[in-house]
This record gives sequence, C-alpha cells and structure tokens, in this order.
Amino acid sequence: MSSDTQPSMTYPTTGQYERWKDRTAEFDMSVSEFMQAMVEAGLKKFDATVDPDETNQKLREQRNDLKDELDRTRARIQTLEDRLHDDERNTVHQYVENNPGATYDEIIQHVIDTVPERVSDHLDELEGESLTADDGAYYATDDDASDGGG
Repeated sequence: MSSDTQPSMTYPTTGQYERWKDRTAEFDMSVSEFMQAMVEAGLKKFDATVDPDETNQKLREQRNDLKDELDRTRARIQTLEDRLHDDERNTVHQYVENNPGATYDEIIQHVIDTVPERVSDHLDELEGESLTADDGAYYATDDDASDGGG
C-alpha cells in the first residue's frame, strides 16, 4: 500500500455488499477499488461503465489466433526443412547406391556437381507455392504461412 492513501470504511447491508462483490468480479477489481471507483463516478456524475474483461477476452482471442498462426508457420517451416534435408540425403544415398565404395571426396564432388539441377528442381517446385519469380529474381510470397502450406 502506498503512503499517500487513507483507509476508509463503510458499512453496507449484506445485500449491498454481495451486489458490489458480484460487480467487482465483472470488472476484475477488489471491493475497495470498486468502492473508490463508484464514489469518484458519483462525484463526477457520470456512468462509470468499464468492460475490462471483454477487452481482455478480445486480447486473449487475438493472442491465441496469432499463436495458432505462429505454430502453423513453424510447422510449415519444419516440413520444408525436412523435405530439403530428405532431398539432400536422397542425393547422397542414391549416389552411394549407384557407386558402391564411393569415397567421401567423390560423394562431395557429386553433390557439388548436381547442385544446379537440384536447385532448379526446388525452384520449379516452390514457384507459385511460396516463391514468385520476376526477371530472374525470386521473392517469397506473403500468403505461404497463412494458406497452410502447399
């Protein structure tokens, strides 16, 4: 409690106190805060309508919507990364399968030699899905995260 406050008391009827207590729950206030607000409102002669719970509820809904969107985006990123890694692993696996006994250096050289072809395949697959092309330049599309994937 701050030093610039002064205790005050009132003796409402049991019915009044219960009504006040019910209203404090609606306003997310203590009974003391409610009494202060109502006295000030009465002195100012205006209706002190406060809807913090409704506002808080809307904020919670917005937060939850954004969190859901973030979770979907993270899942989409993970899916794309998994696909990319799977493609890279497949490239190595197929090379070794076709070239039993291949050395590390030979595998590296094969990966390097096939990068342009594989990048072209990736770009072809992503174009229209999550990338757009314009005069040889690529740009991420804005709707990739919100459409749930592709």
